[in-house]
Amino acid sequence: MDTVIVTGATSGIGLAVTRALLKRGYRVLGVGRCEKNCKTAESELEKEYPGANVRYYYGDLMQQREVKRLSETLRREIDGHCEGKLYALINNAGCARSWYATTEEGYEQQFALNHLAGFLLAHYMLPCLKKGRGLIVMTGSGSHRHMKVRWDDIMFEKRYHPLLAYKQSKLCNLLFAVALNKRFSNDGIRAYVVDPGLVKTDIGFKDTGRLVRFVWSMRRRRGAMPQVPAKTYAFLLDAEPPEGGLYYRQCKQAGYSRCVTEKDADRLFELSEHLTGVVFGKET
Repeated sequence: MDTVIVTGATSGIGLAVTRALLKRGYRVLGVGRCEKNCKTAESELEKEYPGANVRYYYGDLMQQREVKRLSETLRREIDGHCEGKLYALINNAGCARSWYATTEEGYEQQFALNHLAGFLLAHYMLPCLKKGRGLIVMTGSGSHRHMKVRWDDIMFEKRYHPLLAYKQSKLCNLLFAVALNKRFSNDGIRAYVVDPGLVKTDIGFKDTGRLVRFVWSMRRRRGAMPQVPAKTYAFLLDAEPPEGGLYYRQCKQAGYSRCVTEKDADRLFELSEHLTGVVFGKET
């Protein structure tokens, strides 16, 4: 039974992906921020899919110490019950913000959760991914287009614009995938980004201001239900292997920004190592 980690798995796209994978017989280790929500999701899924192998773990992935703690727990679980093999890491957890807010390390929260958390989690889980010749899948967004990385102020400290900060974090998802494929494809690891499109989730209601909540309440009405984009994640995991590509929407390759270059991917990768204090893939 192949094992998959899904972050942001207590609601929205993450929960829908978890359901889709359980239906296909995968073993799912779900990750959520709230312990109560994790217990609720695990209990509901066990009732929906009797005999399914699903376990939930909680942690605030926005904080780097929590990513490390959670990773140690997941590594023990995978080493003890999965022969140390991880088939896929789905970095789905993300956030949107209305105002400038930082993590314990002083990093802008959207950049920290939408990019650095996935970077750090992939680093800690890399030995298991190598053993499983696994996949790393990020939840992206079409909003990354027409955006460049603000290298001189990547945290938007000087003039904060929440939407641009969000778009930049989603561009970073693609750059990270490019960097991973360049460095670890010979180890059997493949990285992809899924564009879920507009989806009816609660992302715009979490830790945001009144205006953003109102706008999101209007916009999400036109969105698809989470189980629609969940099919693309399952497609990538089920394919043997999928066709060459990087960015997928509705189970097909999709076009992405010309700003997604190997040069910027390398630059982001090196910056991310500096910001997290790790040498990617090396035990600390």
